[in-house]
Amino acid sequence: MQILDEGRKIYSEDASTDKMLHKLNNKLKNSYFNNEIVDPKLFKLISDEINTFKDNRVSFENKLIQIGQALSAEKNLDALLEMIVIEAMNFTSADGGTIYVMNNDETALEFKIMLTNSLGFHLGGTSSKKIPFPPVQLIDSEGKKNDKQVSAHVALTGETIKFDDVYEVSGFDFQGTKKFDLSTGYRSKSMLVIAMKNHDEEVIGVLQLLNAKNAKNETIPFPKSIQALVESLASQAAIAITNAMLLEDLKELLDSFIKSIAVAIDDKTPYTAGHIQRVAELTVMLADGLNSASGGVWKDFHLNPDEEKEIKIAAWMHDIGKISTPVHVMDKATKLETKYDRIQEVSLRFEVMKRDLEIELLKKKLDIHKNVDVDCNNKFSELQKDYETKLNSLKEDNRFLITANTGGEFTSDKDISKIDEISQYKYCVKEEEKPLLDDDEKMNLSIRKGTLNDEERKVIQNHVNLTIKMLKELPWPRKMSRVTEFAGAHHETLVGTGYPLGLKGDDLAVQSRIIAVADVFEALSAPDRPYKKGKKLSESVKILGFMVKDQHLDADIVKYFIESGLICEYAWKELGENQRDDFTYDGIKYKINDWYKI
Repeated sequence: MQILDEGRKIYSEDASTDKMLHKLNNKLKNSYFNNEIVDPKLFKLISDEINTFKDNRVSFENKLIQIGQALSAEKNLDALLEMIVIEAMNFTSADGGTIYVMNNDETALEFKIMLTNSLGFHLGGTSSKKIPFPPVQLIDSEGKKNDKQVSAHVALTGETIKFDDVYEVSGFDFQGTKKFDLSTGYRSKSMLVIAMKNHDEEVIGVLQLLNAKNAKNETIPFPKSIQALVESLASQAAIAITNAMLLEDLKELLDSFIKSIAVAIDDKTPYTAGHIQRVAELTVMLADGLNSASGGVWKDFHLNPDEEKEIKIAAWMHDIGKISTPVHVMDKATKLETKYDRIQEVSLRFEVMKRDLEIELLKKKLDIHKNVDVDCNNKFSELQKDYETKLNSLKEDNRFLITANTGGEFTSDKDISKIDEISQYKYCVKEEEKPLLDDDEKMNLSIRKGTLNDEERKVIQNHVNLTIKMLKELPWPRKMSRVTEFAGAHHETLVGTGYPLGLKGDDLAVQSRIIAVADVFEALSAPDRPYKKGKKLSESVKILGFMVKDQHLDADIVKYFIESGLICEYAWKELGENQRDDFTYDGIKYKINDWYKI
């Protein structure tokens, strides 16, 4: 009684349990309690028990700190949930553990992890094995709270529930547990069910532990003394889960924002949106491939998960500046296209010239017919022949301009000279003669390559400046700090002839070079451009080779792209049947059908 009273006295003086036990233990050691009736061995036994209790308490607290640190460090949600269950099972010597997480609308608990050590049972988490059980509904079909299932009850009330034997419990439905036992030969007995509450005291999930074990591997009840510690663990777990879910939500928000930009561009033109998606796909394929390459020049190239995410985002954002590019420039299908294709007006002028030619023929015939001394038939025949020659010439010139209007890889000096010649033709409107082509039409039809004139090309190229400007305005996290750099350099070259900054050589990161290769190849092979047909694989590879030779593209990346078969894998997925042909690169022939099964 004296020991008990002293303990109460010390506890009343100092609310710290550790200090109480420390003082009480010192008094035991110093024979403070003089009682000849009590065997001294009892004092030693009590002292040893106190020391063991204190040591266990310190061990548990240290373990909790270690677990808390580990939970805070883990960012992957599945791995985090699995860690929580495993550590809780280790902490309590439990044989089984299940973790449920509240769904988004807080109407049900979703199974996330299920473990049973003695059965080798591991579902969910990092196991890649799906849990076949439906979510536990918190509200039943009648709109009432689900108090029959213990996990639902704990989620609704926030209480901790402990059972020594679930088979002897009334008021809760354990039919599912018993059915599991029947099918596996297992015996579920002791159970500890704890609500996981975050820093706002909101229940975000439930931790359920099954069958505590002693040193002899016998199932025992969960000790009441450990309940508070497990609740502390559950609280740490809930905060870690909340943080991880918030991080996931933020990442999803960022991805959604990026994709929404692509949708915005898609609303302007479907061609660019398809380009962005395919460039992103190609970039990821190349980055993953180079990242896993075990030999050659890429053996030391490694991207961590954050860097993989960074280059993916950069690829998705590389053309964000095109959101302000005028559609009639971005989708300029022909040289004379503005908001419509002006070749129609040119063709109409040819029709006017053909009309005037016919009128002239008829007038001359009429004059001949009036002159009775002239051989009409012979004159008519000569006039008709001259008319048809001029008419066919006009038709041929019209067809030539229509062809020139479509654009191409190169317009020759001869063709430009002919365009200049045709531009001098005159047609008559309201008795006023006008040149067949005005200066702007002549200039556009004389474009050497593609469909864009110099001014329009500057407008298009300005999208990179705007991309850089827009991306610089975003508060990128440290791990995404180079997105702007990678996205803004996809039109640079290795020799400084690109734009907008004229970077070259070591100024260009590997990530920028990867996006550049993806961007060029997609543009060459894209089957849905309004201004050209998608090139065949052999044609695209040939142009890649020229660009490598001119040091516009990284030779090692292009070589890997081709030799690894990634180019064929992409071709089978994205290119039309008429585009997928055999090709040669660097003197080596590649057969597209050899890569069919990739």
